[in-house]
Amino acid sequence: MRGRDVLTITDFTRQELEALFEEADMMLSALKEGRRLRVLEGYVLATAFFEPSTRTKLSFQAAMLRLGGSYIDLPPEEVSSRAKGENLADTIRMLDSYADAIVIRHRVEGAARFAAEIAEHPVINGGDGTRDHPTQAMIDLYTVRKALGRIDGLTYGVLGDLKYGRAARSFILGLSLFKPGKVYLISPPQLACRQDVLEFLEERGVEYEEASSLASVVGELDVLYVTRIQRERFPDPAEYEKVRGSYRVSLEALKGAREHLVVLHPLPRVDELAFDVDATKHAWYFTQAAFGVPVRMALLKMILKG
Repeated sequence: MRGRDVLTITDFTRQELEALFEEADMMLSALKEGRRLRVLEGYVLATAFFEPSTRTKLSFQAAMLRLGGSYIDLPPEEVSSRAKGENLADTIRMLDSYADAIVIRHRVEGAARFAAEIAEHPVINGGDGTRDHPTQAMIDLYTVRKALGRIDGLTYGVLGDLKYGRAARSFILGLSLFKPGKVYLISPPQLACRQDVLEFLEERGVEYEEASSLASVVGELDVLYVTRIQRERFPDPAEYEKVRGSYRVSLEALKGAREHLVVLHPLPRVDELAFDVDATKHAWYFTQAAFGVPVRMALLKMILKG
């Protein structure tokens, strides 16, 4: 994996992801033991976020620091050369000359792949438009593995915006690299999973079923992956208003759930996941967010040093 771009989760094999998870386990142990690592001392990571971010950006920066490296951060548009009209290609060329790897988040689908074509150093997709968020999928799969000991053979429910949500899309595609028992795709009809994702699941032989409500399937699930309705992705505000508040996961909604049910959420949440779930043993989403550091530590080590 040394020198490799990270653009979409389907660029990876199951074996590569399992190797990543084993590396992440070692990173997690080092963090828990308070060991200081110098694996990437002298290396520089550039974080170029053209969209808002909390967990992805900060966890990549924290991961680089935890490995003994450093980072440079592209400033907001109003205080960078983008305010003068600098194009994306020139910005990437500049960052490529300053750093050993680039993490980019952009509102335009395909922006990360475009950056990878320009840059000589590895490019990591931190989210592009409505399409891909590969490192989030890596964290999500790792969390399932830590919570339940395996990824294969489980029944999954993915609830929410399956049309525009890049985290949900990437998680679903990531599951197809393993052997899930069944995947329920739960969403309002207007936010149903895109046809290309369904076709990919069929090609991989993944059993799936589309559902319109959580109540009808909650008792079958081992993992429930919840996503918010992303207002910023809707081309038409009126379309958003039609589905706003159409689902909510609460203690009441989880009645009848299996005792070991793991609830995940890539965060941030708005009103789709109630606070009363936080104190239950189902809630894994804050641990999931914390796992962003060891997983991204492992990824940075593997693509920069092997």
